[in-house]
Amino acid sequence: MPIEREVFAALFTNSVVSSYAGVRSALAGAPLPLKEFLKLARQAEIPYPLFFAPKQVVDEQLRLKNEKLMAGFTKTSLSMHSRHRVELCDVELIVKDLLRKQEILRRYDRTLPKNGLVGLLKKSRGSIPQDADRLLEALGMTRADIRSSRSKEAALELIIGRLEARQVLVSRSAQHYMPQEMPGHAKFSGMTIKDKKVPFVFLATGDEGEHLEPAGRKVFTLVLLTVLIAHETFAPVNYDGHTKELDAPRVYQLAAEILMPAAEMRRLSFPDLEAARALADAFKVTPSAVVMRARRLGCIDPDTFSRYMDELEVEYNSRTTPTLSSPRPVNALRKYNGTECSRRMLAVLDAGHLNRAEFRRIMFFNKIPASQIDDFREAVR
Repeated sequence: MPIEREVFAALFTNSVVSSYAGVRSALAGAPLPLKEFLKLARQAEIPYPLFFAPKQVVDEQLRLKNEKLMAGFTKTSLSMHSRHRVELCDVELIVKDLLRKQEILRRYDRTLPKNGLVGLLKKSRGSIPQDADRLLEALGMTRADIRSSRSKEAALELIIGRLEARQVLVSRSAQHYMPQEMPGHAKFSGMTIKDKKVPFVFLATGDEGEHLEPAGRKVFTLVLLTVLIAHETFAPVNYDGHTKELDAPRVYQLAAEILMPAAEMRRLSFPDLEAARALADAFKVTPSAVVMRARRLGCIDPDTFSRYMDELEVEYNSRTTPTLSSPRPVNALRKYNGTECSRRMLAVLDAGHLNRAEFRRIMFFNKIPASQIDDFREAVR
């Protein structure tokens, strides 16, 4: 069966299967077996009859799809210290899923007031230190709370807890338990998805690929995403923590001020890289973040900065990848859906607005049976 090349390319290259071997081979001229074609269409969530529609019909469907996806964003993407842009097709099904959950909660959860963090700093004329203190106060958190955490992982959980207590829903990538897997080529740190009541933060934790994110980088990325919500900026974000570029937008400077305040940093010395590592442990960030902050504040000279960053890059690239144990499915699904979202969706189920089959489809992606809803409920308590 012939399919118009322009239609085939338009539909598949704007989908989550754009990099799959079957799509690439077909575009190179190889025949595509019907069974594989149907499988690819299902994975891409494209009704296969659309491949036989006129090009103008296909273009309109793609326009409508992108319009729905972009409803969650105020900007297409933000790249901080990176030349790579986030491709929406790499996160398309995740965006659709989080938008769907926001819609359900807005419709059925009558306990949701307008979110006080959204746009908190949008019209602020305060200094960066003043805005940092204002955001920490709104989160009900101090720098001492973060630093007193027993580990960087514990600091991350603390910040997530404070965000969820203020109706910011936090989703983290969980390999094999998301609507789509993150492709290996994706350059993606996370995203903020727009809503006046229940904005979503999606944190690409790194567990989905070979380049595992250090816990300190997760902490900085989550704070950065929180700053974006306070500025009412919603976008996919790519943040490179190993760059030597010194320019930084205000939102990045504000995230750095929250975790590594300038006044405190200027009182410190950095005689060697061990001093930076010790401070990174104290501040719950990566050593490269400390070195970058020290250079921007003039605490170290350009040559020392380059030497430290080169050494950290070699160390980062040569690190061993730990063997990860497979989490229980209910725990992986709790991590992806987020604890607060899961609790509220369970309340929607209990109120009779969803049946168990619908809940299984929306929250479990049919990966585990409805009989495990009670196990899931126990996991999110």
